[in-house]
Amino acid sequence: MDWFPALHEFPLFHQSWDGFTIIDLIAASTNALNGALLARRPDHYKHYTVVGIILMAFLGGIGGGVSRDIVLNRVPSAFTNPWYIVFCTVAGVIGLTISYNTGQKFREGVFGIMTSFSLPWYAVVGADAALHAHLPLLGAVVIGVIGPTAGRYFIDVTSGVTPKHFVRGEWFVGAAVLASVLYIIFTGVGLSIWPATILTFVIAFAFRIAAVSLRWEEPEPWEPAAVQKGEGPRKSLEESIHDEFAKP
Repeated sequence: MDWFPALHEFPLFHQSWDGFTIIDLIAASTNALNGALLARRPDHYKHYTVVGIILMAFLGGIGGGVSRDIVLNRVPSAFTNPWYIVFCTVAGVIGLTISYNTGQKFREGVFGIMTSFSLPWYAVVGADAALHAHLPLLGAVVIGVIGPTAGRYFIDVTSGVTPKHFVRGEWFVGAAVLASVLYIIFTGVGLSIWPATILTFVIAFAFRIAAVSLRWEEPEPWEPAAVQKGEGPRKSLEESIHDEFAKP
């Protein structure tokens, strides 16, 4: 059968592994793990099946990258490189296993660290792709925000939850903006992709962790006292992790 390639000719074994691809795969895999975990959180879970959880992992893992590539008018990398599907599937299975082993209660502290880890990677990939597409600097920043946040948007909407972009949070979109701007600056002064990426990651990751730990939040418009009264206090990252591992 001429249409069936030999194993050594299968596309899985003929992919480039440049810096851009490696960073994008790291971001996609981490976000896929986050997506599977998020889908099992009590405020998102809607009696999803095993297949449903894996699909949520795909939404989180490649949703941002596909959105980014479509805006840039190119075939999404996730559909031309099979490793995206492989890594996102593995990450989804791992996330599903973790969620089932820890019960229905979601581990908020660990999830906060994972999302903080993945966000700068995807922002860097988006900003780099936009710069190579010769978009203006502001356009590159917007693309850098779409990559790390679109997957979360799809999961929230699918689960009937107000997307995290629009509600009080610890600088979710702000951290993506910071990472995009930093990467553009670092590449603008002549740094190559890896030094620029590592510096961007360290700063943006530290900022995001600090925001989660110290409960720095995006400012809200003025609200009536009655509305504010109904809001409860929010736990810090340390408190969430302590509660997570505390003995029942």
